[in-house]
Amino acid sequence: MGTCDGRVALVTGASRGIGAAIAERLAAEGAAVAITARTLDRHPTLPGSLTETVAALEALGAKVLAIAADLADADDRARIVPEVEASLGPVDILVNNAAAAFYIPSTEMTLRRRRVLFELNVHAPLDLIQQVVPGMRERQQGWIVNVSSATSKHPKGPPYHLGGKLGTTSTLYGSTKAALERITAGLAAELYDDGIALNTIAPVAAVRTPGAEAHLGAFLDERPEIVEPVEWLADATLALATCDPAALTGRVLYSGPFLDEIGWEKRGRS
Repeated sequence: MGTCDGRVALVTGASRGIGAAIAERLAAEGAAVAITARTLDRHPTLPGSLTETVAALEALGAKVLAIAADLADADDRARIVPEVEASLGPVDILVNNAAAAFYIPSTEMTLRRRRVLFELNVHAPLDLIQQVVPGMRERQQGWIVNVSSATSKHPKGPPYHLGGKLGTTSTLYGSTKAALERITAGLAAELYDDGIALNTIAPVAAVRTPGAEAHLGAFLDERPEIVEPVEWLADATLALATCDPAALTGRVLYSGPFLDEIGWEKRGRS
């Protein structure tokens, strides 16, 4: 038996990369998994699609639901949880992975792009949390994992050495992740008596995924020592999706150190 047998998971941004890896990890442990992205089909430039993730999950024997939805649109995302509940049942595990990332200096980023960042990275996770919490409260158990980023950390200085493109262009993206971390910690306290665990997980620096390659390929090539396998993040998410909510909640965690903390083997790197 798997650690997620009988549970329903919802993973956003699961057409490729981190979201697809997390969905596969939960499915391998017996969860029925709902996955979302903007379309079912392949991206014009990036590999992977919801359709391909569905095939991978079904090959593991999982019951799967794919929902094409634009999480930046409040009306579109409002239908996701009802569709999951109608098809698979109440959501036990919510993984807010989908995010927008524009690596542009703050002084140059347009209002339209700033709005997309906060809509997708802050408002969408909170909307989905608000939708799943009533059912979790009724059952007195639930697990919510918000995928964050090391860019939420404050820069050290002065003097400042921001470390190339990522350091000089991630301020606003990192600000949305800092907001998500504060929301997570606060909600963990608010929902503690309801048996619901809320935590954030992030890579220490970077994960080599199709999206990261598109935005930061040169940076990843220059700093291979900070790039971690996607398996670390998937395993850390599984641990947070199966933890004791009374003992592990309200944490802002990084995948490698967290796996060391709980004594899990780190897969994916020789």
